Amino acid sequence: MSLFGVMRTGVSGMSAQSNKLSTVSDNIANVNTTGYKRASTEFSSLILKSGSGNYDSGAVETTVRYAISDPGNLSFTTSTTDLAVQGNGFFVVQDPQGNSFLTRAGAFVPDSQGNLVNAAGFKLMGYNIQNGATPTVAANGFSGLQVVNVNQMTLQASPSTKATVAANLDPSATAIAAPAGPANYTSKTSMVTYDNIGNAVTLDVYAAKTAANTWDIEVYNGATALTTSGPATTFAFDVTAAGKGALAATSPTSLSVNIPGGSAFNMDLSAMTQVASSFDFKATVDGNAPSAVEKVDIDDKGVVTAVLQNGSQLPSYQIALATVPSPDHLTPEVGNVYSTNLDSGNVQVGLAGQGGLGTIQSGALEDSNVDLADELTSMIESQRSFTANSKSFQTGADLLDVVVNLKR
Repeated sequence: MSLFGVMRTGVSGMSAQSNKLSTVSDNIANVNTTGYKRASTEFSSLILKSGSGNYDSGAVETTVRYAISDPGNLSFTTSTTDLAVQGNGFFVVQDPQGNSFLTRAGAFVPDSQGNLVNAAGFKLMGYNIQNGATPTVAANGFSGLQVVNVNQMTLQASPSTKATVAANLDPSATAIAAPAGPANYTSKTSMVTYDNIGNAVTLDVYAAKTAANTWDIEVYNGATALTTSGPATTFAFDVTAAGKGALAATSPTSLSVNIPGGSAFNMDLSAMTQVASSFDFKATVDGNAPSAVEKVDIDDKGVVTAVLQNGSQLPSYQIALATVPSPDHLTPEVGNVYSTNLDSGNVQVGLAGQGGLGTIQSGALEDSNVDLADELTSMIESQRSFTANSKSFQTGADLLDVVVNLKR
């Protein structure tokens, strides 16, 4: 038996317990860190080959594991930009040098430039969906992602391009001569639209019954008739048992005009009817005037919508989520973020609620998954084990002193 081996084994045991105490200390220090994932120390033995008549003591080595896939509890807040992932996935964030990382720490707030950043200064990444753009997701990389910026949502004017109309024309009205206009109409209504720089343009819609089940519809800007494009302005209705007052198959279903100073504007009239009821006209019109952002809403799909002071809602970004085949093998980095490596596998990017990814909870943060009671118990265990290993080392040292003193 080697007394030096006994001492080395004792040193190995003390070193291993020191590593365990280090992870326990880190866990306790981060018990209130948003999105922090518990670290643990696993032990494995190193055995030396021994003969039949003697035993050579070996050592113990440690491996640090991270419970990254173990979710923490959710704590709800009053900020809509505080985010948590419910289920599988990580937020994609970027450091000041432009490097991308993964994180579950979603305490995001706008910085001086309007970028959403978390407590460690990492910027939230998403896809730009302004003006109705569709996210172009690169499944195996971060291509196409942009920093989510709430300042870019302010004071934006969006021209009106379409209206969806639900209307009914009164069949009992008296027929008059076409065309319809300010001095010649059966029914009239108005819509507020917006030109290219956000000026409100009121369009007057005149309808004139020109014959049984036949109507002429014209659009005016004040006293000026707007030039129509596309189908004719004459609309016919099918009052048979099959049609029940809907537009006839031969009738146009839309009306397009050019807004002064704006864009081509299409009115979808496919739902218009002529049934035994009074005139009724309801329209949903897109576009908006410039307005400051009153608040930012984020839904469970990660769509960031600016709610303007004028009541308009502008979807602007869609937050990306990412995952890897083995999340527990991700490499922890400074700032409670993770980077990929060979053991974790390559990153896979997608949208919330798709492809096995979880959903996004706005107004909530994910707590640390550290159990304080477990950590304190582990601390006591490590303390006792460290003490026992030190006794082993001390005993070996004492026996070595006996051997040295034999020659005296």
